[in-house]
Amino acid sequence: MKFVDEATVTIEAGKGGNGCMSFRREKFIAKGGPDGGDGGDGGSVFVEADESLNTLIDYRFQPRYSAQNGKGGQSRNCTGAKGDDLIMKVPVGTTVVDIDTDEVLADLTKVGQVEKIAQGGFHGLGNTRFKSSVNRAPRQTTSGSLGETRNVKLELKVLADVGLLGLPNAGKSTFIRSVSAATPKVADYPFTTLVPNLGVVSTEKHKSFVIADIPGIIEGAAEGAGLGIQFLKHLARNRILLHLVDMAPWDGVAPADSAQVIVRELEKFSPTLAAQPRWLVLNKLDMVPEAEQEERCQAVVDALGWDGPVYRISAINKMGTQQLVRDIQVFLDQLAVQLAEDSELAEAELQVRRSIDREGRERIEQMRAEIRAKRRGDDDFDDFDDDDYDVEVEYVKN
Repeated sequence: MKFVDEATVTIEAGKGGNGCMSFRREKFIAKGGPDGGDGGDGGSVFVEADESLNTLIDYRFQPRYSAQNGKGGQSRNCTGAKGDDLIMKVPVGTTVVDIDTDEVLADLTKVGQVEKIAQGGFHGLGNTRFKSSVNRAPRQTTSGSLGETRNVKLELKVLADVGLLGLPNAGKSTFIRSVSAATPKVADYPFTTLVPNLGVVSTEKHKSFVIADIPGIIEGAAEGAGLGIQFLKHLARNRILLHLVDMAPWDGVAPADSAQVIVRELEKFSPTLAAQPRWLVLNKLDMVPEAEQEERCQAVVDALGWDGPVYRISAINKMGTQQLVRDIQVFLDQLAVQLAEDSELAEAELQVRRSIDREGRERIEQMRAEIRAKRRGDDDFDDFDDDDYDVEVEYVKN
């Protein structure tokens, strides 16, 4: 099926049922009094994280969802039935954003998590409710209130502890194959990876972490070039970013220049994301003559002004990958302990994730607006459908 990580839908909670105006009319019972019942509440709209889903394609082609309305009240003080709630199943990692207010309504990060995103209308009151000592035959009722209607965007971000960042052909897919059981497509041409791939890395018994490989970033990505900008948002939840640099590039571009391209595009997309923990991984050193390795590696470090962790590896023959994997596990374990013990740190980390979400969303919307503006000014794009801009590629399970 197609991998779709964004969908815009309109949701509508159910309307509350109206109250009933009725009077008891039975043989031999004079002036039976009011017996109109209340209406039923309207159904609400919920989202539920389902581990069996991995794409939002189901919501791409059906733009409107409605919960059931509440039934009206009836005579004999019968209350109307409540409208059924609507539960929308979405993949784990989905964020629900109100398009009109830019409010994050739900962030589903756990299997089975359920969140309400639209409140159903409240029931109307029957005339029995208005009976009093001075009003023995009330003729007042109230109507049920309308349910909430929202235009929302569903955004899927893959859940992974570690994210791989690099130019096309930097060896990201080869790396994830070498350290996990994942088998993404690997080939000797750029843009082999078209959708995010996830792999589980087991370091020892009962210890593991998840690593994500996204399509490569190219220069100008923050202005809409290539596929990578569409998937940078998937790095928002990562604890560590591994910046892979091809030390033996097929196109002859200096590795130092390639590394700087990634940093520039990352900062344009989200300054907050660019400030997150990032490790430099110099890949494909088996293809570099031993006499030149030190010089090339130092050139990259100097060009970036790098003072963080640096690892020299060859993903294809697993040189240096085991030490990198062990260090990642130690870092993640220590971070998990810190977050569990320090509630302020955990809250600050949550705010950082929200900032990255907001900055990425704003950048993508700005980029799309600029592209639409260019198309409106170019006759060649008169028949172009904006929907064609969204990335849709085949997603194949291994």
